[in-house]
Amino acid sequence: GTQMAVLLVRRSIASFCRSYPGVPRVHGRRGHATSVVIAGGGHNGLCAAAYLARKGLDVTVVERREMVGGAAVTEELYPGFKFSRASYLAGLLRPRIIKELELESHGLKYLVRDPSSFTPTLQNGPHEGKCLYLSSSERDTQASIAQFSPKDAERYPGYEKFLGECREIIRPLLDSPPPDIFQGSFRERLSAAQTMAQLARRAYLHRNCVPKFYELLTAPATHILDKWFESDILKTTLACDAVIGALLSPSDIGSGYVLLHHVMGEAAGQQGVWAYVEGGMGTISDALEKAALSAGVKIITGATVTAFEQKGNKITGVRLQDGSMVSGGSVISNLTPYQTVGLIKDSSILSSKPDILEYTSHLTSADYGCGAFKINLAVDSLPNFLCAPNHGDEPGPQHRGTIHFENSIHELEIAASKAQAGIPADRPVIEMTIPSSQDTTVAPPGQHVVQLFVQYAPYNVDPQVGSWKDETFKEQFIENVFAVIEEFAPGFRESILYIDALSPLDLETEFALHKGNIFHGALGLHQIGWARPMMGWANHRTPIEGLYLCGAGTHPGGGVTAAPGRNCAQAVSWDLGLGMVK
Repeated sequence: GTQMAVLLVRRSIASFCRSYPGVPRVHGRRGHATSVVIAGGGHNGLCAAAYLARKGLDVTVVERREMVGGAAVTEELYPGFKFSRASYLAGLLRPRIIKELELESHGLKYLVRDPSSFTPTLQNGPHEGKCLYLSSSERDTQASIAQFSPKDAERYPGYEKFLGECREIIRPLLDSPPPDIFQGSFRERLSAAQTMAQLARRAYLHRNCVPKFYELLTAPATHILDKWFESDILKTTLACDAVIGALLSPSDIGSGYVLLHHVMGEAAGQQGVWAYVEGGMGTISDALEKAALSAGVKIITGATVTAFEQKGNKITGVRLQDGSMVSGGSVISNLTPYQTVGLIKDSSILSSKPDILEYTSHLTSADYGCGAFKINLAVDSLPNFLCAPNHGDEPGPQHRGTIHFENSIHELEIAASKAQAGIPADRPVIEMTIPSSQDTTVAPPGQHVVQLFVQYAPYNVDPQVGSWKDETFKEQFIENVFAVIEEFAPGFRESILYIDALSPLDLETEFALHKGNIFHGALGLHQIGWARPMMGWANHRTPIEGLYLCGAGTHPGGGVTAAPGRNCAQAVSWDLGLGMVK
């Protein structure tokens, strides 16, 4: 019954695509120049380059920094310590890309974390120094939750099953652009129809979950979590996934989707988990670079793109800071949508067609709110938590996963409300990870790398409060972060050998992340899926001839998925009449 229904859907849509006379072809370029220039050597740009070069195209990647990878890089800023400076965990990189580009043979190796999460509590607090662990063992996880609520322990497996069903429903959308049977060649529209059929099939198989799935997409995270659980500490730990990289509180509409976004991936064959990458996050970019180079891609580093070259109303290449130009039949931007528009220096192209002006105006005024602050530390010893003391120098289960320092939803709400008013949280929300607890390649023996992903630090600070340009202001925020950790692990400050602190302004300056947004644009309901980066232009093309987007500002968003890169490569390949990438 289900298979027959899906088959009928496929056949009817395919027939429609063949016969409907009003369906336009977008940017059809069969027989056009076969050179491609990619502005920005982030992981998505490298991914797009590898796929297009494998189709026989002449591909050049131009990168501003001296290394490729964008925000997915490993840097040794202090002797012997290798920092994943911006992105710090892997779990959304698409398995299809890992397989097709043979990334494991190019050095990619996941280090799965177990337990995945540890939340300490204060000895003199309401939870009396108990610890919450979430691990791969259902029995151990339930036993840990039961300390706070036996009812929650009983319900937790059902919550995990619910999220698993949501992942299954949405999965077809992660490996292709949002399906649109009204754009592109017949083959492209047929592929879109097949994606729609897969979505229909999965929605039917999980039909009892579909109403709850819709609720998760549209409701605040607190609404979802309150329906499942009663203990504040469990809800708080889970709610942290709902606000990562977002200037939202868990009670804001849209935080439910952010929660889903951060549990919809997989690592090493395990669903919904996050892992370390041996050698740091730069290993992902290194593997993609090797895949690209082996396919014949040319990569230029230390070369800043200052403008797009134009011929009439067509983008024909990029101009570099030294005045030289790299030409291409197709130009792909791996930059943020905002910065992409900023490279259009000849304003005549903006007024050449109404949809171009509408498109560029939309991209410059999109929501880029984030509030992320990243601190990388070299330390001479592991943090020693009062509720889970160290036993010797070896890492324990409390050091392996993500460490949360928030014990109540109220803490998240207060911090978010301040940030939304332009005031950095005086009690910041912190996620600590210690990759050296499992990866011996990133720190000297007996010493460790500690990563702190911190919120809420708004890019636009109220001038009466301070400015990220003021080092004293920045240092005070860092001290507030350390003060929170000290409550749970006294002596942590004394263990610090080196600090690399990146404010939202630093993230913008160092990694070209507009307003410090780690996703190239907020993951709000108004700019995901078919509306990312803009309704009608979610297929990685733009209304400007010759120009495509492949960054995290396009579908399916950020989190080091490499999916925007592959999806964009597919769009270019279709427009050149080269068929499916693989």
